[in-house]
Amino acid sequence: QLCLVAGAEQQTSASSRDGGLFLARAADFHRQSAMDDFVFPCLLARRTKHFAERFPRSFELDDLNHVVAKAYRNGNRNPRAHMHAVELSVEEAGMSESNPLFLSNQEFQPFLRLRDCSQVSDGASALVLASEEGLVKAGIPLDSCVEIVGSEHGCGNLFEDPADFTVMDTAKAVVSRLYSSTGKSVHDLQVAEVHDCFSIAEVLMYEAIGLAEHGRGGEVCKEGITEIGGKLPVNTGGGLLSFGHPVGATGVKQVHEIYRQMKGECEEYQISERPGLGLTVNMGGDDKTIVSMMIKNC
Repeated sequence: QLCLVAGAEQQTSASSRDGGLFLARAADFHRQSAMDDFVFPCLLARRTKHFAERFPRSFELDDLNHVVAKAYRNGNRNPRAHMHAVELSVEEAGMSESNPLFLSNQEFQPFLRLRDCSQVSDGASALVLASEEGLVKAGIPLDSCVEIVGSEHGCGNLFEDPADFTVMDTAKAVVSRLYSSTGKSVHDLQVAEVHDCFSIAEVLMYEAIGLAEHGRGGEVCKEGITEIGGKLPVNTGGGLLSFGHPVGATGVKQVHEIYRQMKGECEEYQISERPGLGLTVNMGGDDKTIVSMMIKNC
C-alpha cells in the first residue's frame, strides 16, 4: 500500500501582523488574542520570562542567542533555507536596532527579540508512506527507504494555561510514550528535528526529549551538543528559525529532513556519519498538539 502525504503553506500574501492574527486561531483566540497584536510571539515570550525568573543561575536571555546563531549557521549551509544568505553571529543574535524588542505587551516585551522568531515563509513538502507490500508492488528498494518504528501524538487543553510555563508538558508526555513504545531513549538518537517556532521553544524541547535536565536546556546549545558535529545534531537544515516556517508543511518537512540525513543527501550540512536513528517532534499552538516519530534508516 502507498500513501502520499503533502503539506503546504503560503504566508507571504498577507502582512506579518495579519498573518499572525490568522495563526492566533490555533490559540484560545477569544481569551488570548488581547495579549498582544502578535499572539504567539507573546505566548512564547511568557514562557521565556517564567524560565528566566525560575532558573536565574542556569539561564539568561542571551543563552537564546546560541540557539538562533546555530540555526542561521545551519541555514547558511542549506540552499533551500529562507535565510540561506543571511549570516548571524552569536553577538548579532542579541538585542540591537536590527534585532529589536517588538511586542507591545510591556510585561513580556523584554523577553523576545525579532531573531528569536521563526520565518514567515511559503513552502511545501511531500513524502510517500508505504507498507512492505507496497514497496514490492512499486518496485522500490528497501535501502532507499527509512522506517517509522514508532509514532505518538497528543493534545493539551486549549482553554487552559499550562500549570508550569517552564515545561512543554504535552511534548514531554508524547515523547515519553514514544520512548516507552519503541524501547529507545534520547541516548540512542543520532539526529533530531524539533519545533523551534521561537528560540525558547527549542530550549524547552531539549528538556522535553530528555536531552537536558529541567532548567538546563539553555546550556545544551552553548556547549555545542546540538551542532551538526555535536553529540545530537538538532535541526540541521536550519529549523524554523532559519529554514523557515510554512506552517502546513512543517511536520512533513521534519520527516523529510531526517530522511535526507539518513540517505546522505544534505551536502554541506550533512552529518559526517549518516544517522541510524532519528526523532521528530512537531508542535501545534503553544504545546497544545504534538506529533512525534521515531525513524530508523533501512
